[in-house]
This record gives sequence, structure tokens and C-alpha cells, in this order.
Amino acid sequence: MKLKGRKVLVTGADGFIGSHLVERCVREGAGVRAFVYYNSFNTWGWLDTLPAAVLKKIEVVAGDVRDQGCVHTACRGVDVVFHLAALISIPYSYQAPESYVATNINGTVNILQAARLQGVRKVIHTSTSEVYGTAQKVPIGEDHPLNPQSPYAASKSAADSFAVSFYRSFDLPVAVLRPFNTFGPRQSARAVIPTIISQILARKKTIRLGNLEATRDLNYVGNTVEAFMRLAQVDQGLGEVYNTGSGVEVSVREVVGIIQHILRSKVRVEVDPARIRPAKSEVERLVCDARKLTALTGWSPGIPLEQGLRATCAWVKEHLNHFKTDIYNV
Repeated sequence: MKLKGRKVLVTGADGFIGSHLVERCVREGAGVRAFVYYNSFNTWGWLDTLPAAVLKKIEVVAGDVRDQGCVHTACRGVDVVFHLAALISIPYSYQAPESYVATNINGTVNILQAARLQGVRKVIHTSTSEVYGTAQKVPIGEDHPLNPQSPYAASKSAADSFAVSFYRSFDLPVAVLRPFNTFGPRQSARAVIPTIISQILARKKTIRLGNLEATRDLNYVGNTVEAFMRLAQVDQGLGEVYNTGSGVEVSVREVVGIIQHILRSKVRVEVDPARIRPAKSEVERLVCDARKLTALTGWSPGIPLEQGLRATCAWVKEHLNHFKTDIYNV
């Protein structure tokens, strides 16, 4: 199903990946309804930074995925739902786990129920590589055991199961996309890459980070958005989970070195105990096997790590005022 001329709903459209996906859907000629989290300031998150010409083509709806009524209204008349709305900070999930149940699990059920009752033609539900926990085998394919090690990961694992169960129970046309560690412009400092870049650009001689030896599969946001688009436009593969990632494993320490090279800066790195996850909750190793997605859609990660990091550094440099570099951004 091509998206041109179709009505699509993007939940979490005000966020990092969601805002990029909205832009891409507009470029593809889809009619976009952007579901953003209601707030009294009437701000639309990163959508506020989009060009006026793009914003004119978007129908923005403010609401809350925890509310059944506004979710049903948002899904009315929609062909495709990209469900990205979620609480995503792992450290905050230690502090407020019930919030993650309400948003990530109950909110997802609301989306699934609304899509089912409104006759939506396809739902792409967003998962996370965190549901795998520390790699027990590499690369991590979709058959890897699920081992969520944080309340955040547990809530997403449950939401994934609900999505697949709606396909099996009600024939809801849903597929689950499981991104590994996406990075790029508009990502907040709760993630490691903008944390590193913003501290260096703030002229700090010493930057403070958490676990430097943990490895991740870092995938540029443009690659992740392409995966969403490819998966949405194939007719096969319903009721299945698909990984998306670069297939390249890199440690946080190595990423610091690459970013220092890009920014032509030399800093000292200090481990901040406050940024270290509880020992049994730390995910030490992640690296993606995305062959299942590639086989179905032809997707591949077109933008390599260093190219993506250069684009991200340039963006953070222009938007440094968005970052509070003197505090730990939970």
C-alpha cells in the first residue's frame, strides 16, 4: 500500500523520531494527522521547528494516548497508524514505573482498540531493542530471548505482545518495528550522543557520562524513518516483529572518540555514578540483525555512523540552547 494520497496518523509526532517521520510522510504525499501530547502551553514539541510550508500540510491533534476518547477520534478516517507515543527514559522509569504502564501499555491498547474499531488498514507499532536486554547471542535477531531489564523495557515488551495478540485475536493488520539505538537531530540529552556533543560544545574540559564500556547499535534517524516507511508499504509480514539497526557494534567510549574527532576537541571523560544503571538493569551489549526486515522490504541502513554523527553535531551546535549541560537529564 503506497502512502501517497493516504491518511496517516503519527502518534508521538512531537518527539524525536516522530517529527522526522511526519516530515517524511508529508514528502511522500500522505495526508498527515500528527497526534501530540496536550499541554497548556500549546506547544507541539519538535513540530514547532518544522518549516511553515510543511506545517501547513499537517493536521495537528493534541491529546493523550491514555484517553480512549481522544484516541478513537484521532484514528477516525485513517488508513495507517504509526504508533510512536511512549515514555522512553530508562532512568525515569525507575522513579515512575506506573506512568510507563499507563502510557506504554494502556496507551498502546487504546491505539489498537481504536484502530480495530475504526477499520484502520495498517498499524506499525514501535518497539525497542531494550526488550532483549544484554545480548545473549550476537547479532540479535527477532528470535533472541526477551529479557527486559528496566521498567521501561518491561512496559514496551508488554505493549509489543498486545500488538501481536491483536493480530492473532482480531486480525488487526499490525506489524511491530523494533529500532535499535536511533540518534540524530532533535534527540534530547536523555540519550548519550546528544549528551556527549552538547557537553563538548559547551566548552567543558571534563564531560560526565555513565557506563563507557557498554556497546550499542547506533542507527541514524533517517535510516529508522526509512524502515518505518518500507514496513508500512508492504502488504506482507503482518503479526510479526522486525528489527531495524545498523549491524555495527560500538562502545560509548569509542563514540566519544569519534565525536571528539569531528568537533576537533579533546576532553576528559569522567564516569558519573548517578548515570550508572543498577547492576542487574544495565544492558551491556546490543547489536542488531535486521535481515528479516531487509528480506521483506529491501531496507538497508543507508547513512553510516560517522556521517550521521556529523549531521547530529551540526544540529546540536545550532540548537545548543535546548540543552542543559550542567545537569543530568533524566
